Amino acid sequence: VVLMESGGGLVQPGGSMRLSCLASGSIWSFYYLGWYRQAPGKQRELVADITRSGTTRYADAVKGRFTISRDNDKRMVYLQMDSLKPEDTAVYYCTAGVGADPNDWGQGLEVTVAS
Repeated sequence: VVLMESGGGLVQPGGSMRLSCLASGSIWSFYYLGWYRQAPGKQRELVADITRSGTTRYADAVKGRFTISRDNDKRMVYLQMDSLKPEDTAVYYCTAGVGADPNDWGQGLEVTVAS
């Protein structure tokens, strides 16, 4: 499946942003959909993922601030990011996987949190 992200850019600290990801094919077979990020000079890390049944998992750094959701009919997965911090600056990747480890990755979106 090809994953196409949208919604990145520049946002001020404390602001909000929603990332969207459209899958080119059916995402029903992908049990996990998720978002990873890679900050400059750091390793890629899981931000959040969601199972087909709606069970979510979040990195400790984003719990309470980010919300992941999916719409299987529209072939979309979303990441609502609130109370953004400069340390959230990274390239964000949409992912899809049969298991917890992603099988497919999007191209990546730059998100910059700065005043």
